This record gives sequence, structure tokens and C-alpha cells, in this order.
Amino acid sequence: MKKLVFFSILFINFSIFAQERTDIFPIVKSIDEQEVVISANKVQENKENVAQKVTIISQKALEKDNSQNSADLLSNTGQVLVQKSQQGGGSPILRGFEASRVLLMIDGVRMNNLIYRSGHLQNVITIDNAMLNRVEVLYGPSSTIYGSDALGGVMHFYTKNPSYATSEKSLNFKGNAYARYSSANNETTEHIDLNFGGKKVAFLTSFTYSNFGDLRAGGNYNKKYPDFGKSLYYAERINGKDSMVQNSNPNVQARSGYKQWGFMQKIAYQQNDHISHSLNIQLSNSSNINRYDRLTEMSGGKLKFADWYYGPQKRNMFAYDFNNTHSDGGIHFGLNYQQIEESRHTRRFNSSNLTHRIEKVEVIGMNLDWNKKVNKHEIRVGLDAQYNNLKSTANAENITTNVISPLDTRYPDGKNTLLNTALYATHTWKISPKLVLNDGIRLSYISLNSTFKDTTFFAFPFKGVTQNHLAPNANIALIYKPLANTQVSWLTSTGFRAPNVDDLSKVFESAAGMIIVPNAKLKAERTFNNELSFTQKVSDKFRFEATGFYTSFYNAIVTDKFQYEGQDSVVYDGVKSQVMANQNKGRARIFGASAGVSAEFIKGWLFRSTLTYTKGQIMGDTLSPLDHIPPIFGKTSLTYQGKRWEIETFANYNGAKKIKDYFLNGEDNEQYATPDGMPAWWTLNVRARYEFEKYLEFQAGVDNIFDAHYRVFASGMSGAGRNVWVRLGAKF
Repeated sequence: MKKLVFFSILFINFSIFAQERTDIFPIVKSIDEQEVVISANKVQENKENVAQKVTIISQKALEKDNSQNSADLLSNTGQVLVQKSQQGGGSPILRGFEASRVLLMIDGVRMNNLIYRSGHLQNVITIDNAMLNRVEVLYGPSSTIYGSDALGGVMHFYTKNPSYATSEKSLNFKGNAYARYSSANNETTEHIDLNFGGKKVAFLTSFTYSNFGDLRAGGNYNKKYPDFGKSLYYAERINGKDSMVQNSNPNVQARSGYKQWGFMQKIAYQQNDHISHSLNIQLSNSSNINRYDRLTEMSGGKLKFADWYYGPQKRNMFAYDFNNTHSDGGIHFGLNYQQIEESRHTRRFNSSNLTHRIEKVEVIGMNLDWNKKVNKHEIRVGLDAQYNNLKSTANAENITTNVISPLDTRYPDGKNTLLNTALYATHTWKISPKLVLNDGIRLSYISLNSTFKDTTFFAFPFKGVTQNHLAPNANIALIYKPLANTQVSWLTSTGFRAPNVDDLSKVFESAAGMIIVPNAKLKAERTFNNELSFTQKVSDKFRFEATGFYTSFYNAIVTDKFQYEGQDSVVYDGVKSQVMANQNKGRARIFGASAGVSAEFIKGWLFRSTLTYTKGQIMGDTLSPLDHIPPIFGKTSLTYQGKRWEIETFANYNGAKKIKDYFLNGEDNEQYATPDGMPAWWTLNVRARYEFEKYLEFQAGVDNIFDAHYRVFASGMSGAGRNVWVRLGAKF
């Protein structure tokens, strides 16, 4: 009843405030629309002049996607695998690289910071997908343009921009609002954005609030593993004592719900025909987010943890941009400041000791880019820099006596800084209508410093760790068009990732009797990549694309046994513990292929399908599996589009990941899979939308129609079961 009232009120409000609109859904005229890529070289250019594989999620695609967060948005492309340890998370994998080995960007601002870890990372959900205008995913090493961390690729998110008044109007006022409900987790999301535009000044305000309940997994289990993934028990504190409570519905993943909100304010000023300024403010926050996988772990017939949660994930960003554009080039200058706060809170079952570890990061960044067109050449030169500062604190709370006591911090408790600077240049030469050359070079300098202030917990003979890296990178590519509708691209590129504070100076007890200590001799991880792409168009109704790649991975950082002052074990917290440290011990190769087809066989009917295969191996005396390598996966869809309505049926699918292909005791998380590995799975989904004349839009869908139980590779929780969702939106 409450939900019915909620949507009724929303419908009435939208009807009152909505203004007359004349636009309707654009009918698909061609699958070969001219696509523009921004992120490949930080300027707009035709996709056909970019050799690197790029996935573009347009504003139109964003409007009909209806993902609950940005991690699901990437997953729904069918070209990015996303690992999940909790509902409020999502760790994208690009070509076998994950977390700190892929780069997140938003509006030209680098999100990766000095504590991004190499395991699984959920920071992408701090981006509100409702405020996005487009997303571009670059596959493969992208360090020439973006520097450290872009080993597997870059995910660049672009938010909506304010609109100025047109020549016919003195004020451009418009807005967009919607509300959505999903049954699988009782999600309610409300979003609104408002635009006020004058001739020279424009404002855009965006706000989204989401409430996600516990996620219900599919009820149709694999016959071979009828109990795999069931949530049988959860911890609850009853009368001052931890209790194991039997879950009344094992399909509901207990304690997985959370809340999240996002706010954006943009101010744009058009100084003249060439010069513009903009201010971009983004605030993101959440409730506590339970680490679902850890809360399901058992030991001796009991739950290991009574509490394991991330504190509110806070991301605040303030960015200023200056642009001076001309027909033959331009200059861009950006200055930005970010505040990030994240924390971990854990308590063992039947323990009174609740630990709190809090990390506060500040980042100041700038970038300067210049580009110029000279005859058949486009030249781009850039300079960027980021200064990271971390404050790491910790304490232990006795939940019975409320006594607070000191605790070892996750990172050094003194000064932790990371300076990342670079100078780079790229060049495009349109040699002829059939041949295009792309090349670029970058020189990066990275300096890291960490100091230990309190040595009570770690009596090291040193007070800190310092490192400096000078890293060159380059890329070269040729694009050849032997026929008007045929294109072949070859690309060679390098990538690198300098160790950050999480790699270099993190000190913690990874398991009972095992302690990780700093290793000041860590080197940067590096990749060398070759790839070949082929594109074939048959008229405007059919398009086929395929890419094959081979990446050599050097100096891979892995955690292994280590010696501290000549000893392989030390006494820590009264326990003799094995000494471990991050070390450059890995050399690996990653290769694979991806393919996609788009076809409009009948007017209005559009067929699309993608498939991605990746293989990773550690090079040694014998070949062994590399972690983070997904199984084969993809998506197939069939869409019919009319004048005011659209319906799409699609299937998402993953192949099996056999246990013999796992990197055991690593980030592949075999403990959350079956004894044989992760089973193959697929889901069938349908969604539709209808735009009422002038102002209102209704969307609805059913995801996972057959209520299949599935779990994405390396994930510690299962995917959503049958999910019925509805969305009511208005543009005014």
C-alpha cells in the first residue's frame, strides 16, 4: 500500500509540474551512427580514427539501462565482468586486470589514489549513474595518456552539463525526475536534476537517493549444487550476546542492504565564443555497508564474524575547468580537489572487541592540455599532477564496557604522501583516406613517502619508507581501411603501475600467525601489449567487430614469504608469525579476444551480441593460472523500437571457471565457489519503455525471468533472483 501511495503522489506531482514536450524516441535509422570518442586522447575524435578498443555507453543507453549503481551499469554492457563481495560494491575487471590495475576517471579527474588496493575494489559505486551523460571504457594499457594504474584499461565517466538559453529564450529551465522500485531487494530510488540556463551562465543541480534492502538470490539452484550460495544463518546480538539466527528464507542474503545518496552541482560560464569556465561539485555518501562474504564465513560450525562492515563511503570532489577552443585546436586547464573517507570495522563472533580502522585521503590535482591541427596532423601535449595525502587512524572498542583502546593502523600512522606528475604528447597523422597513424609518449615521475610515528605495534628499525620512480611509456598504432567498409587496426602500447601506500607500506596481520611488512625494494609493474582489431560493415544494417590481444606482464606484485632482519618469522601480538611482504615475483602473459555484432535485419528490429574470452598464465618452470582472469562471458539482445515505445529482450551469460584454473589462496576466492569452481550461468531478461505524449515516461522490466541462482566469478555473494522493476519518469 505504501508503495502504491508513493507512486501515486509522484505521478500527480510530475503531472502538475511537467511542461509540454514535443520530442519522442528517435527511431533507429542506422546501426552505424558516427560515434565520437573523447577519452582516447582527451579530445573529441571519430571512433574510426582510434585504434584502441572502446565501449561507449551513450546518454540514450544510460536512460534505458536502469542499473541500480555504476558497477551494474558496466556489467550490463556484457563487456565488463564485475566481481562483488557485497551488494554495495562492484569491482570491474578489464582484460584480466582489476582494482588498482585499472583506472577510474570522472570528468577528467583521476579517482585512483594512494590506497587503492590490488584485490577487489568497490569505489566505482560512489559514482551516481543517474547524473551521467556518457561512459567510455578503454581496453588495454592506456598509460601514455593516463599514467600509472591503467594496465587493463580506463573507465571514464562523464556527467551531464548545464545547458544555456537559446537565442529564442532568455531562460532555459528544464528538469528530469524519476522514481524506481525493484522487487529483488525492495529498492526505492528517487532522482531529480534541474537546469537553469541564461545566455552566459547556466546551473545544473542533480540529486539521487537510493535505499536497497537485503538482496534475494535466485531460487532455481544448479542441480549439482543445490545448497550453494544459500544464506542459512546470520549473526544477531540478542540480550547482549551474539546469536546465530536461522534465516527464514535462505534465498535472501541477510544483512546485505544499504543506503546511498549522490549530489552534483555544476556552474558553467561562457565568457565568449571561445572561452568557457565551469565549476563541478560532487558529493557522495552511503550508510554502513556490510561485507556480506565475510559475514557468511564459518569456523568450527559457527560464524567467524558478528560484524564486518565498511563505514560510509564518502567521496567529495571540487573541480574547476577552463577551456579555450578554436576550430584548429584549443587549451584546457583543470584544477581539482578530492576528499575520500573509507573505513573498516570488524568484530569476531562472541568477541566484545570491535575494531575501527579509518582512512582519510585528500588529493589535489591539475592538468593542462593543448591540441593543434596542422594540415593532416593533430598534435596534443599535456601535463598533469596529483598530490595525495593520507591520514590513517585506528582504535578498538569494547562493546560491553565502551572502553576505547589503541589499535594498529592499516597504513603507517605518520605522514603518507604520493606525488604523481607527468608530461606527455600524442599525435595523429591522417596519411591518406585509407591510412591513419597514432603515436604517443609519456614520462612520469612518482614519489612516495610513508612514516611510522607510533612504533608500539611495529618496532621496525626504520621510521618510514620512501620511493621514487621515473617511468617512460609509449604507444604506436596504424589504422588501415582497404575498403570503404573495412578497417584493420594494429596497436602496440605499454603500461605501468607504481607501487602505492597499499602496496608498499601496509602493515597488518593478514591471518593468524602471518604478518605483512613493508618492502622498500618494490618496483613498478609493467605491461607490453599488442592487439589487432578488425571491423566490417555491410551497408548501414550490419556491423562486425573483433579484437585479439596479447599482453606481457612484468614485475607483478604478489604477497609471498619474506625475511625481516634475516628472520622469516617474528613475534607479533604474542604470537610467532610468518613474515610476508609484497614482492616483484610475477611474470605473466594475458591473451584473449572479444567480438561483437550489430544487425538490423528488419526495420525497427536491432540484434546485438558480444563475447569476451581471456586467458592468463604465470610464467615459470611450468605455466600456472593467473588470478583475476574471468571465464568467457557476453550478452545477446534483440530490441524492437517504435515511435514512442521500445522493448528489449536480452541474455547475460558466463562460462564455468573450473577450480584448476583458479589462482588458489589469492583473489579468485575459491572459498566462495563450489568444490569444482564457479558454475556456468545465464539469465534471460526483458524490459520495455513507453513515452506518453509530451512529458511522461514509463519503464518496466523483469530481470532473471527464470529465477536462476548464479554467482559471478570470484564473488562472495550471489546475483539477484527474479526482479520485477518499474520506473516512472518525467521531463519538463
